[in-house]
Amino acid sequence: MSRAAERLRLLVSHLDRSPAAIRATSTSAQSLTYSHPQRLRYTFDTDLLTPEQRLSYEENGFILIKNLVSEEDIDRFRKEFERICRQEVTVPGLMVMKDLAIAKSEFVPDESSKKTSRHPMHQDLHYFPFRPADRIVCSWTAMEKITRQNGCLVVLPGTHTGTLQEHDYPEWEGGVNKMYHGVRDYDPQHPRVHLEMEKGDTVFFHPLLIHGSGMNQTQGFRKAISCHYASADCYYIDVRGTTQENIATEVEELALRKYTKGNEITFQDTWAFRGRLVQGERISL
Repeated sequence: MSRAAERLRLLVSHLDRSPAAIRATSTSAQSLTYSHPQRLRYTFDTDLLTPEQRLSYEENGFILIKNLVSEEDIDRFRKEFERICRQEVTVPGLMVMKDLAIAKSEFVPDESSKKTSRHPMHQDLHYFPFRPADRIVCSWTAMEKITRQNGCLVVLPGTHTGTLQEHDYPEWEGGVNKMYHGVRDYDPQHPRVHLEMEKGDTVFFHPLLIHGSGMNQTQGFRKAISCHYASADCYYIDVRGTTQENIATEVEELALRKYTKGNEITFQDTWAFRGRLVQGERISL
Protein backbone atom coordinates (compact mmCIF):
# COMPACT_ATOMS: atom_id res chain seq x y z
CA MET A 1 0.00 0.00 0.00
CA SER A 2 1.39 3.43 -1.01
CA ARG A 3 2.02 6.08 1.66
CA ALA A 4 -0.74 8.22 0.14
CA ALA A 5 -3.23 5.36 0.30
CA GLU A 6 -2.16 4.59 3.84
CA ARG A 7 -2.74 8.24 4.82
CA LEU A 8 -6.26 8.11 3.38
CA ARG A 9 -6.96 4.86 5.23
CA LEU A 10 -5.68 6.50 8.41
CA LEU A 11 -7.88 9.55 7.85
CA VAL A 12 -11.00 7.45 7.27
CA SER A 13 -10.31 5.18 10.23
CA HIS A 14 -9.94 8.18 12.53
CA LEU A 15 -13.11 9.77 11.21
CA ASP A 16 -14.88 6.52 12.03
CA ARG A 17 -13.85 6.71 15.68
CA SER A 18 -16.37 7.40 18.38
CA PRO A 19 -17.50 11.01 18.97
CA ALA A 20 -15.72 10.92 22.31
CA ALA A 21 -12.40 10.50 20.53
CA ILE A 22 -12.85 13.07 17.77
CA ARG A 23 -14.37 16.52 17.86
CA ALA A 24 -14.87 18.69 14.81
CA THR A 25 -15.31 22.43 14.95
CA SER A 26 -14.88 25.54 12.88
CA THR A 27 -13.37 27.09 16.05
CA SER A 28 -15.06 30.30 17.12
CA ALA A 29 -17.75 30.30 14.42
CA GLN A 30 -21.32 29.89 15.64
CA SER A 31 -22.85 26.44 15.46
CA LEU A 32 -25.28 25.88 12.61
CA THR A 33 -28.57 24.11 13.04
CA TYR A 34 -29.39 21.48 10.45
CA SER A 35 -33.14 21.55 9.80
CA HIS A 36 -33.75 19.85 6.46
CA PRO A 37 -31.80 18.14 3.65
CA GLN A 38 -30.28 20.47 1.06
CA ARG A 39 -27.83 20.21 -1.79
CA LEU A 40 -24.38 21.33 -0.70
CA ARG A 41 -21.74 22.62 -3.09
CA TYR A 42 -18.48 21.69 -1.43
CA THR A 43 -18.98 18.24 0.14
CA PHE A 44 -20.55 14.89 -0.69
CA ASP A 45 -22.95 12.99 1.54
CA THR A 46 -20.62 10.13 2.50
CA ASP A 47 -21.45 9.91 6.22
CA LEU A 48 -17.86 10.92 7.09
CA LEU A 49 -19.05 14.36 8.20
CA THR A 50 -22.21 15.23 10.07
CA PRO A 51 -24.76 17.56 8.43
CA GLU A 52 -23.67 20.28 10.87
CA GLN A 53 -20.02 19.86 9.89
CA ARG A 54 -20.88 19.98 6.18
CA LEU A 55 -22.90 23.14 6.62
CA SER A 56 -20.09 24.74 8.62
CA TYR A 57 -17.63 23.99 5.80
CA GLU A 58 -20.15 25.32 3.29
CA GLU A 59 -20.37 28.65 5.13
CA ASN A 60 -16.81 29.09 6.41
CA GLY A 61 -14.64 27.18 3.92
CA PHE A 62 -12.75 25.22 6.58
CA ILE A 63 -13.30 22.66 9.31
CA LEU A 64 -11.01 21.67 12.17
CA ILE A 65 -10.95 17.99 13.15
CA LYS A 66 -9.55 17.53 16.63
CA ASN A 67 -7.26 14.60 17.44
CA LEU A 68 -7.38 13.22 13.89
CA VAL A 69 -3.84 11.83 13.70
CA SER A 70 -2.51 9.79 16.62
CA GLU A 71 0.55 10.79 18.62
CA GLU A 72 2.28 7.58 17.51
CA ASP A 73 1.82 8.45 13.85
CA ILE A 74 2.95 12.04 14.37
CA ASP A 75 6.14 10.82 16.04
CA ARG A 76 6.73 8.40 13.17
CA PHE A 77 6.27 11.18 10.61
CA ARG A 78 8.63 13.42 12.61
CA LYS A 79 11.39 10.80 12.47
CA GLU A 80 10.96 10.47 8.70
CA PHE A 81 11.05 14.26 8.35
CA GLU A 82 14.33 14.43 10.24
CA ARG A 83 15.81 11.64 8.07
CA ILE A 84 14.94 13.65 4.96
CA CYS A 85 16.48 16.82 6.45
CA ARG A 86 19.68 14.88 7.18
CA GLN A 87 19.63 13.56 3.58
CA GLU A 88 19.54 9.97 4.82
CA VAL A 89 16.77 9.14 2.37
CA THR A 90 15.73 10.36 -1.09
CA VAL A 91 12.04 10.62 -1.93
CA PRO A 92 11.16 10.79 -5.66
CA GLY A 93 9.43 14.07 -6.51
CA LEU A 94 10.25 15.67 -3.16
CA MET A 95 12.00 19.03 -3.11
CA VAL A 96 13.65 20.06 0.16
CA MET A 97 13.66 23.83 0.64
CA LYS A 98 15.46 25.55 3.50
CA ASP A 99 13.51 28.24 5.33
CA LEU A 100 15.15 31.67 5.20
CA ALA A 101 14.63 31.87 8.96
CA ILE A 102 17.12 29.04 9.49
CA ALA A 103 20.76 29.89 10.14
CA LYS A 104 23.79 27.75 9.25
CA SER A 105 22.82 25.25 11.90
CA GLU A 106 19.75 23.36 10.75
CA PHE A 107 18.03 23.62 14.10
CA VAL A 108 18.93 27.14 15.28
CA PRO A 109 16.64 30.04 14.29
CA ASP A 110 18.31 33.19 12.98
CA GLU A 111 16.66 36.01 14.92
CA SER A 112 17.74 38.61 12.36
CA SER A 113 15.51 37.09 9.67
CA LYS A 114 12.69 35.75 11.82
CA LYS A 115 10.09 37.69 9.83
CA THR A 116 10.53 35.28 6.92
CA SER A 117 8.74 32.56 8.88
CA ARG A 118 5.47 34.31 8.04
CA HIS A 119 3.41 33.24 5.05
CA PRO A 120 1.41 36.15 3.63
CA MET A 121 -2.34 35.82 3.18
CA HIS A 122 -2.90 33.71 0.08
CA GLN A 123 -5.12 31.20 -1.69
CA ASP A 124 -3.66 27.75 -2.33
CA LEU A 125 -5.37 27.58 -5.74
CA HIS A 126 -2.77 30.10 -6.93
CA TYR A 127 -0.28 27.20 -6.94
CA PHE A 128 -2.52 24.64 -8.70
CA PRO A 129 -2.71 24.30 -12.52
CA PHE A 130 -5.84 22.15 -12.26
CA ARG A 131 -9.55 22.59 -11.73
CA PRO A 132 -12.36 22.54 -10.65
CA ALA A 133 -11.53 24.25 -7.38
CA ASP A 134 -14.54 22.74 -5.59
CA ARG A 135 -13.07 19.25 -6.05
CA ILE A 136 -9.81 20.11 -4.28
CA VAL A 137 -9.31 20.12 -0.53
CA CYS A 138 -6.27 21.25 1.44
CA SER A 139 -5.23 19.69 4.75
CA TRP A 140 -2.82 20.94 7.44
CA THR A 141 -1.92 18.72 10.40
CA ALA A 142 -0.17 20.09 13.48
CA MET A 143 2.86 18.02 14.51
CA GLU A 144 3.06 19.89 17.80
CA LYS A 145 1.05 22.47 19.72
CA ILE A 146 0.41 25.45 17.45
CA THR A 147 -0.33 28.85 18.98
CA ARG A 148 -0.33 32.48 17.91
CA GLN A 149 3.13 32.75 19.47
CA ASN A 150 4.73 30.19 17.13
CA GLY A 151 2.77 31.20 14.03
CA CYS A 152 -0.61 29.46 13.82
CA LEU A 153 -2.70 29.61 10.68
CA VAL A 154 -5.13 32.50 10.33
CA VAL A 155 -8.13 32.21 7.99
CA LEU A 156 -10.72 34.61 6.59
CA PRO A 157 -13.99 32.63 6.88
CA GLY A 158 -16.24 32.72 3.83
CA THR A 159 -13.62 33.93 1.34
CA HIS A 160 -13.73 30.53 -0.40
CA THR A 161 -16.91 31.70 -2.17
CA GLY A 162 -14.94 34.35 -4.07
CA THR A 163 -12.59 34.08 -7.04
CA LEU A 164 -8.85 33.56 -7.40
CA GLN A 165 -7.05 36.83 -6.70
CA GLU A 166 -3.79 38.20 -8.07
CA HIS A 167 -0.75 37.10 -6.03
CA ASP A 168 2.85 38.29 -5.80
CA TYR A 169 5.65 38.69 -3.25
CA PRO A 170 4.72 41.09 -0.42
CA GLU A 171 6.89 44.13 0.18
CA TRP A 172 8.05 43.06 3.63
CA GLU A 173 11.29 44.00 5.32
CA GLY A 174 13.55 40.95 5.33
CA GLY A 175 11.61 39.29 2.52
CA VAL A 176 9.84 35.93 2.60
CA ASN A 177 10.59 32.37 1.62
CA LYS A 178 10.85 31.39 -2.03
CA MET A 179 7.39 31.14 -3.67
CA TYR A 180 5.63 32.62 -0.64
CA HIS A 181 3.28 34.74 -2.74
CA GLY A 182 0.45 36.71 -1.17
CA VAL A 183 -2.90 38.13 -2.29
CA ARG A 184 -2.31 41.60 -3.69
CA ASP A 185 -5.63 43.04 -2.58
CA TYR A 186 -7.97 41.78 0.13
CA ASP A 187 -10.05 43.41 2.84
CA PRO A 188 -7.83 43.72 5.95
CA GLN A 189 -10.98 44.40 8.00
CA HIS A 190 -12.50 41.03 7.10
CA PRO A 191 -13.18 38.94 10.25
CA ARG A 192 -10.41 36.42 10.83
CA VAL A 193 -9.96 33.28 12.91
CA HIS A 194 -6.65 32.15 14.43
CA LEU A 195 -6.45 28.36 14.35
CA GLU A 196 -4.61 27.35 17.50
CA MET A 197 -4.21 23.58 17.35
CA GLU A 198 -3.02 20.65 19.43
CA LYS A 199 -0.67 17.94 18.20
CA GLY A 200 -2.60 15.70 15.79
CA ASP A 201 -5.35 18.23 14.98
CA THR A 202 -6.06 18.70 11.26
CA VAL A 203 -7.77 21.55 9.45
CA PHE A 204 -9.33 20.95 6.03
CA PHE A 205 -10.02 23.97 3.85
CA HIS A 206 -11.11 25.04 0.38
CA PRO A 207 -8.28 26.12 -2.00
CA LEU A 208 -9.87 29.56 -2.48
CA LEU A 209 -9.98 30.29 1.26
CA ILE A 210 -7.70 33.23 2.03
CA HIS A 211 -5.31 32.26 4.82
CA GLY A 212 -1.75 32.71 6.03
CA SER A 213 0.45 32.25 9.07
CA GLY A 214 2.02 34.55 11.59
CA MET A 215 5.61 35.08 12.65
CA ASN A 216 7.18 32.42 14.87
CA GLN A 217 8.16 34.40 17.96
CA THR A 218 9.52 31.40 19.89
CA GLN A 219 12.91 29.70 19.98
CA GLY A 220 11.39 26.49 18.61
CA PHE A 221 9.85 25.46 15.32
CA ARG A 222 6.33 25.08 14.01
CA LYS A 223 6.19 21.72 12.25
CA ALA A 224 3.16 20.63 10.25
CA ILE A 225 2.12 18.21 7.50
CA SER A 226 0.47 19.88 4.53
CA CYS A 227 -1.30 17.81 1.85
CA HIS A 228 -3.67 18.61 -1.00
CA TYR A 229 -6.22 16.18 -2.38
CA ALA A 230 -7.81 16.46 -5.84
CA SER A 231 -10.68 14.42 -7.24
CA ALA A 232 -10.35 12.27 -10.35
CA ASP A 233 -12.73 14.81 -11.88
CA CYS A 234 -9.95 17.39 -11.90
CA TYR A 235 -8.03 18.28 -15.06
CA TYR A 236 -5.03 20.42 -15.96
CA ILE A 237 -5.43 23.95 -17.35
CA ASP A 238 -3.07 26.30 -19.16
CA VAL A 239 -2.29 29.20 -16.79
CA ARG A 240 -0.42 31.30 -19.34
CA GLY A 241 -1.92 34.74 -19.59
CA THR A 242 -3.61 34.41 -16.19
CA THR A 243 -2.76 35.67 -12.69
CA GLN A 244 -1.00 32.32 -12.09
CA GLU A 245 1.59 32.85 -14.79
CA ASN A 246 4.10 34.35 -12.34
CA ILE A 247 4.17 31.29 -10.06
CA ALA A 248 4.20 28.95 -13.08
CA THR A 249 7.27 30.70 -14.51
CA GLU A 250 9.04 30.59 -11.14
CA VAL A 251 8.34 26.87 -10.67
CA GLU A 252 9.40 26.01 -14.22
CA GLU A 253 12.68 27.93 -13.88
CA LEU A 254 13.45 26.20 -10.59
CA ALA A 255 12.66 22.75 -12.03
CA LEU A 256 14.80 23.49 -15.08
CA ARG A 257 17.82 24.32 -12.91
CA LYS A 258 17.36 21.45 -10.49
CA TYR A 259 16.08 18.50 -12.49
CA THR A 260 15.84 18.63 -16.25
CA LYS A 261 19.33 19.63 -17.40
CA GLY A 262 18.14 21.45 -20.52
CA ASN A 263 14.89 19.59 -21.18
CA GLU A 264 11.69 21.61 -21.12
CA ILE A 265 9.33 21.05 -18.21
CA THR A 266 5.93 22.64 -17.64
CA PHE A 267 4.09 23.74 -14.52
CA GLN A 268 1.69 20.84 -15.08
CA ASP A 269 4.63 18.41 -15.36
CA THR A 270 5.88 19.35 -11.91
CA TRP A 271 2.50 18.45 -10.38
CA ALA A 272 2.19 15.23 -12.37
CA PHE A 273 5.63 14.21 -11.12
CA ARG A 274 4.91 14.97 -7.47
CA GLY A 275 1.32 13.72 -7.36
CA ARG A 276 0.45 10.36 -5.85
CA LEU A 277 -2.64 8.22 -6.39
CA VAL A 278 -4.64 7.87 -3.17
CA GLN A 279 -7.41 5.61 -4.38
CA GLY A 280 -9.35 4.77 -7.53
CA GLU A 281 -7.85 5.37 -10.95
CA ARG A 282 -5.49 8.12 -12.05
CA ILE A 283 -7.33 9.61 -15.04
CA SER A 284 -5.95 13.05 -15.86
CA LEU A 285 -3.68 14.23 -13.05
